[in-house]
Amino acid sequence: MKAYKPTTPGRRGMTVVSYRKALTSTKNAPLKSLTQGKGSTGGRNGHGRITNHYRGGGHKQVYRFIDFTYDKKDIPARVESIEYDPYRSGFIALVVYADGERRYILAPQSMKKDSTFVVSETARAHVGNRMPVGKMPVGTFVYNVEIKPGAGARLARSAGGHAEIVAHDGGYTSIKLPSTEIRRIISTAWASVGEVSNEEHRLENWGKAGRSRWKGLRPKNRGTARNAVDHPHGGGEGRSGRGHRRARTIQGRPVGKGQKTRKPKKYSNVFIVTRRKPGVRMMNKKA
Repeated sequence: MKAYKPTTPGRRGMTVVSYRKALTSTKNAPLKSLTQGKGSTGGRNGHGRITNHYRGGGHKQVYRFIDFTYDKKDIPARVESIEYDPYRSGFIALVVYADGERRYILAPQSMKKDSTFVVSETARAHVGNRMPVGKMPVGTFVYNVEIKPGAGARLARSAGGHAEIVAHDGGYTSIKLPSTEIRRIISTAWASVGEVSNEEHRLENWGKAGRSRWKGLRPKNRGTARNAVDHPHGGGEGRSGRGHRRARTIQGRPVGKGQKTRKPKKYSNVFIVTRRKPGVRMMNKKA
């Protein structure tokens, strides 16, 4: 991490990731054929109504197409550069396959320029390689985990995140997710070996409110400080209690305080071996 001297109130306590040490170059522009412009909705739907609050503004960004399907199998690939992606917390890698095609992938820790990997059922459990989870030894750390074979990576994709293979049984593999939940997935689903890069992301201190606005985040205010028409906790004379037992979101759904928000009849309940522990940050627990 890089810390600054408190030359201004915004610099006091501010920390950033040392990009010069992590990236191949901070000056490289992304590969144009793998990018496109992307507008901002400001959290509004097609009717112009806010459905995702506290979003808006932010710096202009270029979207990079990331390969989460890894459909080029048994073709070795080499890393050309490690780059920054404004749309995700982990770093990305520009890779070139042996047949000449270039793609962006989510970079694992320890992957550097000229590193190699392969997507294959016969691959070794080496960092960067991708293979079916049923062929990985117990205790392997994985990321970019599929839920259904061929559907693309869905789990363990944020900076420093990883899942752990804990058991194989009856055609299913049990994995421990960053949320502490233990879940079964079919053993023919694929995953990449390793942990997502930029593990220091969780230690970053933005230092001032302005950096939040650069990132497209607007200020949040308390529900109790609003009018009754704007929030379930709002209204009342002076400081009032929320008037009901459970804390709620603007939409009226339960939130926070360790409350269960999962649907009782969700389709994937049969695959959950152990429910997550609310409030536990597994980013600090590597085992």
